[in-house]
Amino acid sequence: MSGKFDYFVIFAEMRTGSNFLEANLNRFADIECHGEAFNPHFIGYPNQTEILGVTQAMRDADPQRLIDTVKSGSGGLGGFRFFHDHDARALELCLDDPRCAKVVLTRNPLESYVSWKIAQATGQWKLTNVKRHRDSRIHFDVAEFEQHLGELQEFQVHLMNCLQITGQTAYYLSYESLKDVDVINGLARFLGSGVQLERLDASLKKQNPKPLQSKVSNYQEMEEALARTDFFNLSRTPNFEPDRGAAVPGYVTGAKAPLLYMPIRSGPEDEVCDWLAALDGGAAEELPRHWNQKLLRQWKRKSGRHRSFTVIRHPVARAHSAFCRKILTPDDEAFADIRRTLRNFHKLPIPGGGPDAAYDRRAHRQAFAAFLEFLRANLSGQTGLRVDAHWATQSSVIQGMARFSVPDMLIREEEMQDDLGALARQVGYPEPPAPRTAAPDGPIPLSEIYDAEIESLTKAAYQRDYMMFGFEAWG
Repeated sequence: MSGKFDYFVIFAEMRTGSNFLEANLNRFADIECHGEAFNPHFIGYPNQTEILGVTQAMRDADPQRLIDTVKSGSGGLGGFRFFHDHDARALELCLDDPRCAKVVLTRNPLESYVSWKIAQATGQWKLTNVKRHRDSRIHFDVAEFEQHLGELQEFQVHLMNCLQITGQTAYYLSYESLKDVDVINGLARFLGSGVQLERLDASLKKQNPKPLQSKVSNYQEMEEALARTDFFNLSRTPNFEPDRGAAVPGYVTGAKAPLLYMPIRSGPEDEVCDWLAALDGGAAEELPRHWNQKLLRQWKRKSGRHRSFTVIRHPVARAHSAFCRKILTPDDEAFADIRRTLRNFHKLPIPGGGPDAAYDRRAHRQAFAAFLEFLRANLSGQTGLRVDAHWATQSSVIQGMARFSVPDMLIREEEMQDDLGALARQVGYPEPPAPRTAAPDGPIPLSEIYDAEIESLTKAAYQRDYMMFGFEAWG
């Protein structure tokens, strides 16, 4: 097939109908879609080892190689699906290329979130036989949903801005329009196909056709949470609220104290929240959270003389905390997919079932050093895995905060006792409690494995933070 495009990419997310769209595109004789070609945890589809002879290792070493192969080796116009957490290097290659056809598939984020949670609970991600349908009611988690929504918004706005700047356009599809054969045929014409379908593929079935009330166990709580956020037309991509990089839903205010804590992940979050709650004699879990920009602006106006702050941690201690809490142990807090990819593909030497009796100080040091090597590559844009907030540079996190509001005070963890006290006194708390010191992350404390090599590896990964904040050697 010849035309104005060499290949195509479908920008979508989990539970937006992208499997159904791909199945129908593959019914056109001159179109071939290769699944999630740049998913950092597999290539194309789970348990697949290659696409057109390009392995996952070859793809991760050179994303352009797979794109070139899809262009030249497909049966007709080749393409793939791309989600917001896929390889960012491939994203920029596609966005900069006017010979790449862009297809943007969206779904109401609430519907996709609920569908995603049901799929997680049941383990059923596709349905071809309704007799095998599995059902589950999910608990709506407002913080998780706001993070989900923020990630989608940020990605969609990035797509839209890049297309505007480069003078390109995309073919927009909604989840609801996927059942319309005329729309799918229109997409095929956009891609340059000379084929038209009479009917759509009927093998994939809608998994959760019931109304939301029957899918969500705390439906009333969900309604109240959504009423607070005040978002409109969630499924319409051009209307997404911009500038979501500030991670406002994670901010915490005092129960009464006019203080706003803007956390940096893998920092002393629990210790700071306990201190903030203790100012008014309460508990950390009772502090106001789950803010959005509109409500937080209202809080600022109402609070009058308020102060905002964040706390930075030494990069060695922060990386070790992220490693211990999110990678080392396969519990509920861990990043299961990233952990699996680090073990299987990046060969991170950590036990599959978590630390056991054989996991000693030497093994912990070796594993942490390997994680620091991964961080250097990850923060340099040399891996397909996302740069998560738990190990992103603190300087970039603070720059993201500035998209909403710059913190009044930047406090170093080792100076929290003096600086938090001074901050509390500024807003009318003459005898504030002292914050507690964070306990060492385990199973083996950083102090038992730290040496000059660990410091050097950390500095190589976090050169920017060392320069921006003047960090010296840890400890």
